[in-house]
Amino acid sequence: MEEQNKPTFRQRGIYLIPNLFTISALFAGFYAIIAAMRGHYENAAIAIFVAMLMDSLDGRVARITNTTTPFGAELDSLSDMVAFGIAPALVVYTWGFTELGKFGWLAAFVYAVAVALRLARFNTQVNKSKRYFQGLACTPAAGVLAGMIWVTQDLSLTGQWVQILIACSSIFLGVLMVSNIRFRSFKDLDLRDHVPFTIILIIVLIIVFISFAPSYILAALSILYALSGPVGTILELRKKKRERKRHLQSIKKETTGK
Repeated sequence: MEEQNKPTFRQRGIYLIPNLFTISALFAGFYAIIAAMRGHYENAAIAIFVAMLMDSLDGRVARITNTTTPFGAELDSLSDMVAFGIAPALVVYTWGFTELGKFGWLAAFVYAVAVALRLARFNTQVNKSKRYFQGLACTPAAGVLAGMIWVTQDLSLTGQWVQILIACSSIFLGVLMVSNIRFRSFKDLDLRDHVPFTIILIIVLIIVFISFAPSYILAALSILYALSGPVGTILELRKKKRERKRHLQSIKKETTGK
């Protein structure tokens, strides 16, 4: 009877595989900070791209294996703040923003605080769209800064104009992250569905293409994605303006005809 009345305690745990990817992204972001402090900016940029890869896998693995948990979501946000907020800001600051004085550290801070605001807004959104992000995600934003730093190291670009360009880019990325501009998320792609055999070949060709000049291609892809939101918004507004104009013209013709 005494054994039956004893309270039973449920052992709580976490899912290993998706959280390992998240912790790997966190480690890569932390390594980027250490590499930047030692002046190894190319390694720091590569580490941020590795963190981007790990971050893209943890959520997909969790959804595929049906192991999504509130713990994993919170851990992912904390990892994102370090890997794509603090790490890129410190990398660009130690790289060249120190020579810009107050403008340099303010530009780095604007980027870091924008990532925090972006993550806080994303975590509190009730109706999240699978197809679009509201504002630029912090992952591709970090890719833009990392890609630009990587390219400057490959081309040995120096000078205040380069520093000002990247500082202004970090501020612009911060504005995009807290904006309401829509960006394609690609989360609606179901990796469990059957795909044509040629898709595998296309993926392999893309990987081979990136391997030829990874710094330039990854930087270009990140910049193009960051610009896709504003460009798409402008095109959509123009389309709506033309449709409104046609609608007003049709109403005017009907009124004149009467």
